[in-house]
Amino acid sequence: MRISPSILACDLSDIAAEINSVSEADYIHIDVMDGIFVPNISFGLPVIASARRRTAAVFDVHLMIDRPERYLSDFKKAGSDILTIHAESTSDPLRVIKEIRSLGMKSGIAIKPATPVSEILKCLPFADLVLVMTVEPGFGGQSIIKSCLKKATELQDLKRKNGYSYIIEADGGIDENNLPEVSASGVEVSVMGSAVYKIPIEKRNVKIAEFKKI
Repeated sequence: MRISPSILACDLSDIAAEINSVSEADYIHIDVMDGIFVPNISFGLPVIASARRRTAAVFDVHLMIDRPERYLSDFKKAGSDILTIHAESTSDPLRVIKEIRSLGMKSGIAIKPATPVSEILKCLPFADLVLVMTVEPGFGGQSIIKSCLKKATELQDLKRKNGYSYIIEADGGIDENNLPEVSASGVEVSVMGSAVYKIPIEKRNVKIAEFKKI
C-alpha cells in the first residue's frame, strides 16, 4: 500500500512543515476545488507553486474543477507531478489525459461514486493513475462508501487482462480501521487526510510506515 496524505486536512498556516512532517509518504495529495464542479473552494496554483519551492515530494494533484483542460500547463509550471482530472468535468477526458502526458506529467482519471468504470474504458490505456472516489468529492471528513471499492477490483481485473500500467488510488473516508478492506479490494494508493494529520506531528511517519505494510 502506498499512502498519499491529503493536505486538505493539514494545518494550512504552515503547509511546508506539514508536508515535510510526512516524509515517509509516497505522495502528497493536493485537492484543487473551484466551487463549480464541486460545492467547495480549496486552494490553487499559488499554493502549489509555493509548496513546491519547499519540498521535493511527489505532488499528486487532484483537480475537482470544471473544464480542467484550460489550466494543464499552469499546473505543470506550478510543480505538479501527477495531475488527475475527473471524467465528469470535461467533454473529452481522453484528450485531456493525453495532453497531461504530453506536458510531462503523469496522467490521472477520477470517477465519482455514481460513475461506473465503463465510462472511462477508453481512457485506461493512457492513464498512469485511476482514482476511485469513495465519497462524494468536495469535502473532507466523510465516511467511506464501501460499495465503491468494487470498482478497484474491477480495475485490477482490467489491468491484468489488458496489461495496463495504471495504479489504482482511492480517496474518501479511508482510515486505519478500513484500510485492510481497501487494500484487499485492489487499491494500491490510499489518500488519507485526518487519519494522518490528526496524529501528533512527531508520530506521523511512524504511523504512515505502519499503514504502508497493510
